[in-house]
Amino acid sequence: MATSRFIKDGGLTARMTLTMFLLGGLYVALVAVVLLYVRSLGGAVVVALVAIGIAFWQWWSSDKVAMRAMRAREVTPQEAPELHGMIDRLCALADMPKPRVGVSDMAIANAFATGRSPDRSVVCVTTGILRTLDAEELEAVLAHELSHVAHRDVLVMTVASSAGIAAGLLMRFAQFGGMGRSRNNNALPAVLVALLVSLVVYAVSFLLLRLLSRYRELSADRAGAYLTMKPAALASALQKISGEAAATPTRDLRSASALCIVPALRGGGLSGLMATHPPLQQRLEQLARIQAELSRPTG
Repeated sequence: MATSRFIKDGGLTARMTLTMFLLGGLYVALVAVVLLYVRSLGGAVVVALVAIGIAFWQWWSSDKVAMRAMRAREVTPQEAPELHGMIDRLCALADMPKPRVGVSDMAIANAFATGRSPDRSVVCVTTGILRTLDAEELEAVLAHELSHVAHRDVLVMTVASSAGIAAGLLMRFAQFGGMGRSRNNNALPAVLVALLVSLVVYAVSFLLLRLLSRYRELSADRAGAYLTMKPAALASALQKISGEAAATPTRDLRSASALCIVPALRGGGLSGLMATHPPLQQRLEQLARIQAELSRPTG
């Protein structure tokens, strides 16, 4: 019964599945182009294996890389009893393994979760968020992050990134191949085609990854809100954190990670397409609908 508290949204799941399917199609198309370009199975296998290897390394070391990027350290229950207590209660409610707990000494209010599996995950908060949020708001944020862990979002995003990694590798492969074969007029068109297709696949993959990331954030908001049964607390936390980020100088935001509960860097004119997170208003509207649903009398 407890595991069902991490509720899933069928519509969001269907859209995420479609996005993953499109990314997989891009990967297959890219491998097909490699086969045409190098005219041998070996070249396609090399590009595919290297891309998978890079993605695997990113997934395997995701917790260490993220902790290092956020200048975070693991804390014990003795060092952070209230934080551990909240995570203990939420993990018991969700019936999931307890992740490691970290604290990042950063003024910006934020939190993130990462790790290659629920058994090898870490949930980290900044000292800024500990000062900014009250207990209910912090618990709501932690529930959001634990949802990422339970749903293996790091694995999903890593697998989804393979097409973009392969496209980037093929661009380099085609560039070096083109330089080596520049005197061969017959080889030049193949090089140009490989470069063009790789560029298109990389661009489309980049946009699809951003779309998938926004879907998973909405899904984590929803799952976390139902776990705590306090969507208003998460809405309040998001508003506070977004307000803190807006007031923080841009130079101080560059050290924060896109893994966080709110995006660190402020976007430009194309921020909607490039953003890793949904607009704040969209997240608040979803939480308001959940609050109305939970407040509706039963029976």
